[in-house]
Amino acid sequence: MSKKIIAIVPAAGVGQRALDTSNEGAAVPKQYRLLKGKPMLRWSVEALLADPRVEQVRVVVAADDSRAQAVLDGLARVVVRPVGGPTRAETVSAGLADAALDNDAWVLVHDAARPGLPLSSLNRLIDICLYEQQGGLLALPVADTVKKAHKAAAFAPAEGCVLTGTAGKPATRYAVAGTLSRESLWLAQTPQMFPAELLRKALLQAHRAGVEITDEASAMERYGVEPRLIPGDPRNFKVTWPSDFDLMEKWL
Repeated sequence: MSKKIIAIVPAAGVGQRALDTSNEGAAVPKQYRLLKGKPMLRWSVEALLADPRVEQVRVVVAADDSRAQAVLDGLARVVVRPVGGPTRAETVSAGLADAALDNDAWVLVHDAARPGLPLSSLNRLIDICLYEQQGGLLALPVADTVKKAHKAAAFAPAEGCVLTGTAGKPATRYAVAGTLSRESLWLAQTPQMFPAELLRKALLQAHRAGVEITDEASAMERYGVEPRLIPGDPRNFKVTWPSDFDLMEKWL
């Protein structure tokens, strides 16, 4: 039973919803925003390095990325690879190809924007996947009532009332189309852990089918695999909106 584990951190995107333009108007990709004085990407990578079974963390960035190497300077077992693609799936696929892993190796894929990953959650994921020889992902059962929405009919706001969305655009209004049962619903987190060769084949199949893949588990599902759902932690939330940075700093 192979226990070789390599982590891949796809970091080729910019995170449009959380962009920081405070640096003289230049957009700062969210993975390089500071949390308690340290770039978020470094927090996320250090969280993976906390388990010694992770032999190497491979951070996959865009070809023109000039920040990652300096941000991760001094961290052992970390390499930066400028082979990222335009989508998450393409970036992970490129990272897998670049790593040239043995067929029996395992790969952990972790979001650069999840710096709050607790060591206990990472330990649990690796333990269960290796013991059962089955891929899986950290996730949380849905606790809130879940509403399905549809776009609401347009209406004219009252005089003097300005309703806008992002970037000054008119806000889209939604209405409830129904309530979904939260039973059996889980919120996916990362890391997601799978045999490297199996994940490579699943991503390739999805790509050839023209299917958009937002996480590795969905590619595996299409490939006929049932990933294990392994309880995660609320601290491991994904930093998505500007206000999330303040919240994450309270956890770190």
